[in-house]
Amino acid sequence: MKIVSWNVAGFRAVLKKGFDEFFDSVDADVYCLQESKVLKDQFDYQKDGYEMILNPAEKKGYSGTLVYTRVKPLNVTFGIGIEEHDHEGRVITMEFDNFYLVTVYVPNVKRDLSRLDYRMVWEDDFKLYLKKLEEKKDVIVCGDFNVAHTEQDIKNAKANIGNAGFTYEERGKFTDLLAAGYVDIFRELYPDKVQYSWWSYIGHCRENNIGWRIDYFITNKSNLKNIKDIKILDDIMGSDHCPLLLETK
Repeated sequence: MKIVSWNVAGFRAVLKKGFDEFFDSVDADVYCLQESKVLKDQFDYQKDGYEMILNPAEKKGYSGTLVYTRVKPLNVTFGIGIEEHDHEGRVITMEFDNFYLVTVYVPNVKRDLSRLDYRMVWEDDFKLYLKKLEEKKDVIVCGDFNVAHTEQDIKNAKANIGNAGFTYEERGKFTDLLAAGYVDIFRELYPDKVQYSWWSYIGHCRENNIGWRIDYFITNKSNLKNIKDIKILDDIMGSDHCPLLLETK
């Protein structure tokens, strides 16, 4: 199975920037999109053979997740079953024959870190949610985790320590997730590779490759044997993030 994950920073915007050509050229089985920022009546994009699944935020023009899949899920759920977290459309879970596929848009702590305390609660609850799924089947999670885990995952590490997306607290929660039995697939397969998935629009960061790796595919350790390859498609434009492509065996 080929699975794409991409924070599109607004689905209607990316539709005007070559998304359809990208969709056709990759020919993936599942496209998991984060920060879709759309309600169902705000767009009309259908692809023959694909089912569309949308989890919008209650707040218009904010957050949200969107999936196109040509492999029909056995079951689909929205959110993680905790009311406090489930108003922003951040999680879609699809059950397939052999695994759960979860797409997630992890809350940003904001520049002033005003949402850091909430993010810590989210992280713990999301980890517990994944562990419950894992009791039944293998789990693959993809999306924008809004954290560069290590100094290897960010261009200017020293200058960014303590900034949103590179606080010790956020990085620690990602470490906790891995310690709970999950692996960062890209880092597992390419331990020494430096490649980014997000670039600020300020100061020609993308042209100069001053980036952060904040988009991930993770899976439980025992499922790693079923992973074939992962690629960061950093030549694909249309968002301040680029897509990731996972291939399973």
